Amino acid sequence: MNRKAGLGLVGGIACVVAVLFPAYAQELSEKSVRTFMNYAWQLVPSQFTPPNGDTIMIDKTKKDAVMVPIDVAREVIRVGRLSAHAQICDLKEEQICNYQSLMRREVNKKSWSEQQLVYISQLHLTTVMLLTGKIKLVEKDGDKEVVVEESKAPAAATCTEEQKAKVTEVIATYVKAGPDLNADICKFDNAAKK
Repeated sequence: MNRKAGLGLVGGIACVVAVLFPAYAQELSEKSVRTFMNYAWQLVPSQFTPPNGDTIMIDKTKKDAVMVPIDVAREVIRVGRLSAHAQICDLKEEQICNYQSLMRREVNKKSWSEQQLVYISQLHLTTVMLLTGKIKLVEKDGDKEVVVEESKAPAAATCTEEQKAKVTEVIATYVKAGPDLNADICKFDNAAKK
């Protein structure tokens, strides 16, 4: 990678991190949300097989049919940011519950096609992967391309007990406000009181 592309990449990642790591309540701009939506679209597979064994085909030439409204995407990115914080803080159960609550809410809306639900899941995953260093943006032909970093593990981030407690509290509030989840996994009553 030449120096100019490398600086552009570093600047782009710095902008994305600056946009996504502010206070939980701060909203992302429409441009930032659309950028994330496009990054997620690049990573959406042409077919996906969920645990039930049915294959969901996604026509990559029909992007508009799979995209979700900007306000939904903004919420998915917000929840993805929480999941990334949970991952950084090694809060595996909280991360799982946060994601499951998001997906249960979206399924319960009965507004989305199977392809759109795959996209919503991918948008969440893309947000988590970008914030935890598992994907990078590479400049190619004047455009940015999303590349999964499989060869190396991201640098370990540290998380204080106070940060862990805050992430747990925010996720617990989100999960409790949503549909019921697996009570064996998503137990927040004791954790939220710490």
